[in-house]
Amino acid sequence: MDATAVLIDLARRPQQAAEMLRGKLTPELLGAHPHHDNSIAWLLWHAAREIDVQLAALTGKESVWTAAGYAERFGLKVEPGDLGYGHTPEQARAIVVHDADLLVEHLAAVVDAQVAYIASLSETELDRVVDENWDPVVTLGVRLVSISADALEHVAQATYVAGMGADAFETR
Repeated sequence: MDATAVLIDLARRPQQAAEMLRGKLTPELLGAHPHHDNSIAWLLWHAAREIDVQLAALTGKESVWTAAGYAERFGLKVEPGDLGYGHTPEQARAIVVHDADLLVEHLAAVVDAQVAYIASLSETELDRVVDENWDPVVTLGVRLVSISADALEHVAQATYVAGMGADAFETR
């Protein structure tokens, strides 16, 4: 089995799931809060940002968020390295995006960067330890699985909330 091919397939899953939401996400639905602070817009933004920030740390390259101009296009008042982790309720509710296509496009761009990085790796590089703060230590391969799994979980949450419809929730 080709481990990089499996990792590339996994990396594409969040983008594929988000693409299925195109045309279904109205501005009202994007801003709906399911009795929680994280809206669909926040979930999709966060899914892309967590891939992007972690990938930049692994590659040493600038994030797609800044390099491709998404920070300006989104116009959010967040720091360049902000990925939403640990957001207060106020910070989460400040992530207001009315353009579903922009959210999906951003996710696709970071997934493309992730796939390009994975495609450049040899299987032996996947065994490189990238974080010794865990027991067992975290290898590059494990980190790449973790990045994709986390993004897929957030896109799945967005999909679930979208299926309920905006009428079921508090809107911004």
